[in-house]
Formats: sequence, C-alpha cells, structure tokens
Amino acid sequence: MMEFDPTRPKWTQIADVIRKRISTGEYPVNYLLSETKLEQEFGVARVTVRKVTRALREEGLIITTHGMGSFVAAQPPKN
Repeated sequence: MMEFDPTRPKWTQIADVIRKRISTGEYPVNYLLSETKLEQEFGVARVTVRKVTRALREEGLIITTHGMGSFVAAQPPKN
C-alpha cells in the first residue's frame, strides 16, 4: 500500500501512479485495469478507484467497455 500525501486527494495520487505506469509501458496498450486489484493495491474504496478511471478516461489514457472493463488506450506517438 502506498503512503498518501494528506494534502492531495487520494484519487489524484493514484491517477499519477497509473499515468506513470502507462507512460513507462508497465501497463501496455490493452492492459486491463481491474478495479478490484486497484482497490486492494492502494487500500481505497471502489468510489475512489472510479474517480481515477473517470479522470484517465477523460484524458484519453484508458477506454472503458461496458461489461468488460477499462483498458489502456493506444497512445499517439510522441514527437
């Protein structure tokens, strides 16, 4: 479980971690982001994980398919 900065919302800190994992390739394209696993890893409630996935979806980093889950989206090439 990670140590959270008490001055920032937990969901923003978790989103930062996941963004980094996506950018480094630790979470490759089409990687399934399991809400249950994220809850367990970070020790947070489902509502917190859903805030994370909503933010990442709005940024275009993940795609959510109803009934299947959230997956890392293909990223445009960096120039």
